[in-house]
Amino acid sequence: MPTSQPDVSGPSEDRATPDDLLHARTGTDVSPEDVVLASGKDITPRSLEWARRKLAAEGPAALDKLLP
Repeated sequence: MPTSQPDVSGPSEDRATPDDLLHARTGTDVSPEDVVLASGKDITPRSLEWARRKLAAEGPAALDKLLP
């Protein structure tokens, strides 16, 4: 009786994922809510204000700096 072989055509676990596949931003505007959620905080008026200030200072890169 034949034994089943794992699918060898799938991605290898010993290869790193390319950077272009890791980034979540799709070129759309980054909202304060996006920044708050990426930071792991709850969406509150205080955290939204913090995110607005962060976006004003750093631009969309603020989100990239928070994501791994």
